[in-house]
Amino acid sequence: MDCNVFNPVDLPCGRTIENRLVKTAMYEHMANFSGGPPNEFHYGLYSEWAKHGWGMILTGNVQVSPQHLTLGRDIVVPPTLDAEDVKPFKKLAEVIHGAVDGTRSLAIMQLSHAGRQSANFIGGRLPFVPPLAPSSVRVGARHDENRGGGAISNLIFHALFQVPTEMTALDILHVQSSFVRGALLAYKSGFDGIQLHAAHGYLLAQFMSPKSNIRNDKYSVAPENATRMLSEIIEAIRKVVPTTFIIGIKINSADYVTSGNTEEISQESERRVLDHIRTIASWGVIDFIEISGGDYEKPDFMACSGSRKLDRQAFFAQFSRTVMKDLHRSPVPFSSVPLILLTGGLRSHSHLQAALMSRHADLLGIGRCAVLCPDLPKILRLQLRNNKSSSTWVDKPFTREPEAVFRASKWVPSVKLIGSGVGTAWYTTRMRDIAISQIKNPRAEPPADYNRGGLIAVFTMWAWFDSRIAPIWVLGILMVLVVTAGFSCQQ
Repeated sequence: MDCNVFNPVDLPCGRTIENRLVKTAMYEHMANFSGGPPNEFHYGLYSEWAKHGWGMILTGNVQVSPQHLTLGRDIVVPPTLDAEDVKPFKKLAEVIHGAVDGTRSLAIMQLSHAGRQSANFIGGRLPFVPPLAPSSVRVGARHDENRGGGAISNLIFHALFQVPTEMTALDILHVQSSFVRGALLAYKSGFDGIQLHAAHGYLLAQFMSPKSNIRNDKYSVAPENATRMLSEIIEAIRKVVPTTFIIGIKINSADYVTSGNTEEISQESERRVLDHIRTIASWGVIDFIEISGGDYEKPDFMACSGSRKLDRQAFFAQFSRTVMKDLHRSPVPFSSVPLILLTGGLRSHSHLQAALMSRHADLLGIGRCAVLCPDLPKILRLQLRNNKSSSTWVDKPFTREPEAVFRASKWVPSVKLIGSGVGTAWYTTRMRDIAISQIKNPRAEPPADYNRGGLIAVFTMWAWFDSRIAPIWVLGILMVLVVTAGFSCQQ
């Protein structure tokens, strides 16, 4: 096939991905409130992806610290790894490995720690107990985009994100051991590997960013120290897992965009990010690097509308191509060069084809389109089989996107995270619909509910009630009030 989407590719550790299509990490919001193991809903959701032949499937972020959750319903690494603790994770790995048409998806567990981006009330701590972070720098404290949105909006933002407590040497060791325990959990559960989440402003990204790390010790952002936290975690993990165990990293590429404008490239910041990636590649133990971007201050990874979508797509592709060229010019042996996974903006077959043929990436990450179209690999195979001349479908988007989400997002831009979070809520409720449908009927193919508006999705996401999971109507009402307050401030 000319675009090689279904050609296998070998990872440096020796494992093979049977095709280039990767279902990237998406936050599911389906665990017990305050965190817990995967459950029946996760099994239902991932069984839908597993039966359609994705080359690799990544879980949503699995938190290594129960006191540093993101939105309250995170999967969490248990404190011990006894047989009963491992059992639900083993079931999830088995579900992902469900082979179809000879394609066995690789199962990758994404490990994360939210750091300073663990919100108050829903972050797993008692109210107003601050989270840990590299330095005592609050989210938004050094960024103007979250200011000026109105007194109520600013109050909400400051209530959600506290000034974090600077981590001590003992805190750092504890977090490192938590990541190692997470990797051991993945290995014992039968996962093929892990991905360390060092993007979107989470803890590992915080250690590498000067806007969140102002330390003066060996974990500072000085060139010789910036990746130390990450390297020590990976070194410790490699000591306890086989050499064939996959280790990937998700890296933030948006740090070298100034003022949120994708046309303004900071050469100094670009150099810093590329230096980090060169350093990571030089270790010779990383299998793939996912190119992503944005954080809670500039949540580009959650944006999904209009020209911003196109700008972001072009930005990620350009950066990814730069990384590909740089790595293949490096002194690292070719067999040890990590594969590049490009995520964002891949919404048609022509995008996939262009990304591979232009050497923007080795692997093609699909996130939200995988939620709208879980059977995308199967559809692409059929299209390629039935259309020898692809001119009639190559530029057609995979599927329709929910326009109602874009409109709702424009209503609530005062609190930047919430404006982007409306879209997140819509896709989260879509994933829940898939999970429930699969539980009831594994052969069902639930259509997306495009009539569900963004604000309804926010309420449905937070006010979810199931007999097996405690209701959280208070938080549902709270989120509606937050969105309403943001809207009122704009009027």
